[in-house]
Amino acid sequence: MSWLHKLVKHRQVLTLVAAVVMGLALVPASGFAASSTDTFGLNPLNSELQGTLGNSDLRTTIARLINVALSLLGVIAVVIILAGGFKWMTAGGNDDKVAEARKMIFSGIIGLAIILSSWAIALFVLNRLRDATGSGTISGGLDTE
Repeated sequence: MSWLHKLVKHRQVLTLVAAVVMGLALVPASGFAASSTDTFGLNPLNSELQGTLGNSDLRTTIARLINVALSLLGVIAVVIILAGGFKWMTAGGNDDKVAEARKMIFSGIIGLAIILSSWAIALFVLNRLRDATGSGTISGGLDTE
């Protein structure tokens, strides 16, 4: 029964996570939709998959994966900061809840700092790899195209 009490304790965070997951699930997959001229979706796969992970350079693929991973982690850190702010606003003067909310906000800020640092390190490493191989360009967004 203790796991149920833990879930009830974090129900606000779980509700927010569930809302984000459901929102992402409802986003239309426009990349997989058939074109308007191809009614039955019988176009060759090569034309439909142009520029995706399987057809790109390895450095481009790695840069895109790093971008996606760091973006998701950044969103999670911001959600933690917002949850801490919400907890602080609803603490009602209770010092224990305020201290817990401060701890959440501080943890979220530290998480954002770590994420930004890892992004800078990844950009540096990818730029050094580009310089060593003498090909491609890597912009500030870690994209090698």
